[in-house]
Amino acid sequence: MAFSLGFHIIFAAIGMVMPFFMCTAHWLYLKKGDERYLALTRMWMKGVAIFFAVGAVSGTVLSFELGLLWPGFMRHAGAIIGMPFSWEGTAFFLEAIAIGLFLYGWKRMNRWVHWTTGLVVGISGFVSGIFVVAANAWMNSPAGFTWDGRAAYGVDPVRAMFNDAWLHQSLHMQLGALQAVGFAVGGIHGFLYLRGRSPELNLKALKIAMAFGAAAAIVQPFAGHFAGQKVAQLQPAKLAAMEGHFETGPRAPLYIGGIPNVEKRTMEWGIPLPGMLSFVAHDDVNAVVTGLDKFPRSDWPPVVIVHVAFQIMVGLGTAMALLGVLYFWFLKRGDFPRWFLWALVIFIPLGAVAIEAGWVVTEVGRQPWIIYGIMRTKDAVTPVPGMVYHFYLFLALYLALAAASVWLLRRQIEIAQKTSEG
Repeated sequence: MAFSLGFHIIFAAIGMVMPFFMCTAHWLYLKKGDERYLALTRMWMKGVAIFFAVGAVSGTVLSFELGLLWPGFMRHAGAIIGMPFSWEGTAFFLEAIAIGLFLYGWKRMNRWVHWTTGLVVGISGFVSGIFVVAANAWMNSPAGFTWDGRAAYGVDPVRAMFNDAWLHQSLHMQLGALQAVGFAVGGIHGFLYLRGRSPELNLKALKIAMAFGAAAAIVQPFAGHFAGQKVAQLQPAKLAAMEGHFETGPRAPLYIGGIPNVEKRTMEWGIPLPGMLSFVAHDDVNAVVTGLDKFPRSDWPPVVIVHVAFQIMVGLGTAMALLGVLYFWFLKRGDFPRWFLWALVIFIPLGAVAIEAGWVVTEVGRQPWIIYGIMRTKDAVTPVPGMVYHFYLFLALYLALAAASVWLLRRQIEIAQKTSEG
């Protein structure tokens, strides 16, 4: 399940964001009549179609895995979080209809109506992602039911969907998708620009992608601060694991780097910033921050994994925010230094790494609970043996999908470059 989610989340992020790049290029073509924007639109349109297909396949597999691998979870949670999944399905169908209209609607409908169908692809995909994250947020902040120790009753699906964690998780995830895909696409076109391949086309593509990616990267630290405060309120054990914070107390330090020593209950090799964790969690450098000492040892998440993943996410996010500020500075100045373009090339995969690290924090940081404070993961997993063979099957499937996607996208980029140069 972790491997399936790790694969799907990247393709889902691309599928959510790329339609907005496509629509922006299409809008600029309609306004300016520049054929290079049309070439970009058609190239990104084919990429959107490819990622839609791959996302549909990998997402369908996840639906089956929920029932097959987690029967204990679905027995109780299915009726509670069914609403966001049903709305996600509705958004998916709207996206499928809109993408069909956009793909085959060229010269068959009013040009602005055609453009609108492309925009619907982006909006419905983005909303679909929010609904899925809302279901996951419920696992971190269960609401909308009463639990008697054995079963749930008095279910309120609306309250379950709009639980206390859905807003900050959705905001953080959607911004993460925008910045990761923006930097990846911007880096790819920056690399082609550096190689002298259709420089005007690739510079236009870079500017469109980075407009989204840089803006999201600059806003993300504020969304992250908001999310950190909500985690401190809803899941203090997760926050303590994220920061390697073992002892409850005031003026809690925030560590840059470091590795938690769980046996000694100390942070080693980290750089402490006194009082900053208290400020992050409660906007007060003197506030008391709950440590892992307030929880039974059996309820601790895997501290080292969560802390390292959190440091990777924050480190990469901070670097992307700085690059985002530089992007707008160089854009205003009118030129991009080669070293900056090479920095974007380096960050082609790193936004995806930040997303994966963030989901490790979200999922591993909740352990040992699958429904926080209600049901343990060990009580929800399937008792059927031999699931390792299913893992090998899905590993082969996803590797094949990834290889096919890379080959198809590379082919579409080469076609677009030749068309532009011609």
